Amino acid sequence: MAIDYEKEIGSAKVEQKSLYESGNEMAAYAAHQINYHVMGYFPISPSTEVAQFLDTMKANGQHDIKLIPSDGEHSSAGICYGASTAGGRVFNATSAQGYMFMLEQLPVQSGSRMPMVMNLICRAISGPLNIHGDHSDLYFALNTGWPILMCRDPQSVYDMNLMALKLAEHAKVRLPVMIASDGYFTSHQKRRVQAFAHRADVQKFVGEQPPTGFTDTLDRNNPVSVGAYMNEPDSINNSYQQSVAMYNAGDVFEEISKEFGELTGRHYPIVEEYRMEDADVAVFLMNSASEIIKDVVDQLRLQGVKAGSISPNMIRPFPQKQIAEALKNVKAITVGDRADSIGGHGGNMVNEIKAALFTYNNTTTQVISRIYGLGGKDFYAEDGHNFFQLAMDAVAAGKVEVPFDYYGHNAGAPEKAPQRLLKPMNFESLKTGLITVKQDEVTGKLSVKIPPLRSLTKKPKRVSPGHGACPGCGIFSGLETFFKGIEGDIVALYHTGCAMVTTTGYPYSSHKSTFIHNLFQNGAATLSGVVEMFWERKRRGELDELGIQEDFTFVMVTGDGGMDIGMGPAIGAALRGHKMIIIEYDNEGYMNTGAQQTYSTPLGHRTTTSSIGKFQQGKSTQHKDTAQIMAATNIPYVFTGSEAFPQDLVKKAAKAQWYAQNEGLVYGKILTACPLNWMSEDKEGSNIVSLAVETCFFPLYEVEQGITNITYNPEEKDKRVELSAWLKTMGKTRHLLKPENEPALHIFEDEVQRRWNRLKVKHEHPDL
Repeated sequence: MAIDYEKEIGSAKVEQKSLYESGNEMAAYAAHQINYHVMGYFPISPSTEVAQFLDTMKANGQHDIKLIPSDGEHSSAGICYGASTAGGRVFNATSAQGYMFMLEQLPVQSGSRMPMVMNLICRAISGPLNIHGDHSDLYFALNTGWPILMCRDPQSVYDMNLMALKLAEHAKVRLPVMIASDGYFTSHQKRRVQAFAHRADVQKFVGEQPPTGFTDTLDRNNPVSVGAYMNEPDSINNSYQQSVAMYNAGDVFEEISKEFGELTGRHYPIVEEYRMEDADVAVFLMNSASEIIKDVVDQLRLQGVKAGSISPNMIRPFPQKQIAEALKNVKAITVGDRADSIGGHGGNMVNEIKAALFTYNNTTTQVISRIYGLGGKDFYAEDGHNFFQLAMDAVAAGKVEVPFDYYGHNAGAPEKAPQRLLKPMNFESLKTGLITVKQDEVTGKLSVKIPPLRSLTKKPKRVSPGHGACPGCGIFSGLETFFKGIEGDIVALYHTGCAMVTTTGYPYSSHKSTFIHNLFQNGAATLSGVVEMFWERKRRGELDELGIQEDFTFVMVTGDGGMDIGMGPAIGAALRGHKMIIIEYDNEGYMNTGAQQTYSTPLGHRTTTSSIGKFQQGKSTQHKDTAQIMAATNIPYVFTGSEAFPQDLVKKAAKAQWYAQNEGLVYGKILTACPLNWMSEDKEGSNIVSLAVETCFFPLYEVEQGITNITYNPEEKDKRVELSAWLKTMGKTRHLLKPENEPALHIFEDEVQRRWNRLKVKHEHPDL
């Protein structure tokens, strides 16, 4: 089963070179050789590396691709669609929930016949949250109208990426093409790979430019209308033409694959058959598992069992005829689906295989369906033997005893249900009465009195210290300082991010109070529903039966870029006026996916998608001011805070609670250190965020009832320091202090000063 590199190289007509890379690296490598015009992207594991590798190459001047970091996958899909209408070549990569978020856009692209290439690095979709590889996202792609190519190893990732563009742009196809590989199996697995040695040969294979005759919204001599409204007769005709193009894609892929095989010595039939010529029993698997099963076939053949395996290199269009032909003499086949079509008596592949057999009048081959490998559960050779045993048992019995089931699961037992390890916090211990909040009858503004902070240390922590955050992480020190100012019970919703991932790992949780999780783009809406249900049940008197007399404080915790992808829903919740707090820990990056740039990443700062190189020196745009954006929604209270100024933060928390329980939505932002990705000392976190305040990069202020009040002015206290004093504390910013980056540093300094000046003017003029 091993790849015969010498045979391949010996039959190749194009010069190739050997690499030792992962699937993600090879997707990026192919993209940089093609030199796409545009890539719109958003980080999500395990696909994030594709954009990271391309960004590093960009910083080193290895390609000209315009890399556009979007504010979410829905946006990245829109960027790609728009770019494709404008006549160039477009690329993207995503996974799981990211793919689901962009799903609405994908039929738009295929229905409008706009070519592009997207790598789907397959991963389990929520819920519950799981970041490991299965095909549950892939199965949602089956009805989007995109041809889908499959990759079993890093070599095929590279090869399919070259063939996919040629397929997408073919005159008989003209559809966006998806390439599917297995997350954390193929995506991160290092293998020996053969690649075209020269970009010119890649360009010659795919074509130096897209073919003429494509829709081009930039052609002023031929204005077009893209995505016009269609009535019934035109709509069915458009769908018919798209269907024809999809089936054409199967034939065209065979042509392209033949040409590619002649060039490289690597051949990709639509259906990969392994020792199927006389097989009695077979197993059908896709992608990485299809390589493992070949070893099992060899082992069974040595035992005298006529075993074989089949695996598709393309599943849209589904290779119905080829699979039916491969199975015409097979007595029984076990079909492994790495995702379930829940309620459909099997996964998508088994049901399509059954349809293929029925269509071609095969009523003798027995079919066993098993769902396996969900959530990244490994598939080993012994599992392959078990799959073959199911087929052999069916042949011996003359029937399939259990047509459909899960494989490798544990149904669970009631007596083994998780037990509570932490006792619920005592309500009275959370309500000290030491903090007082009073509203001025004339101005409506609040005054807060807090005791010495040591008096509040007896309040129990909302999050147990038993969590997996990195050493020096500022998230929980910042959040716990904030929570010292919150009296009584809370219900907290956490976006996906470091704060969520490091505190929950089934069956354990570090949260002592009620915890809910939802994704970045829907957290604010989800908590809005919880809030309104509380008040409605309270109005109906239903909570009296539960002994709930005091109101909850509802808090959404977001961070790791959550106010990019989650900005729209947060604004929506603010405009609806739900009684809740949104608290953002700002660590200046998508730290939970590996430190990619966010819109809150400051100018010039290094991340894994704003690399440092000869042609690029960190992030090229200024940081987003979410506090000012939220203040523009006219909510009653907005604030910024820092653990380095604990009294200030506790007072603001107390105000936030009062407004959230009495008037409406509150937003707060806390700057939190991330030593791992800021490249700073673990012990220096509090000092670094303090310097951010003293430099006026992160000013401490509040906007109460529309009136801005600076709560700490380092200039008045003669404590302001130069921005460079803050930048030199972090490895991600020290390059800004080099002489060659002096212009960028001045631009950053000017922007910090401009924002500080505007804030001071607002502080001095209540109407602003």
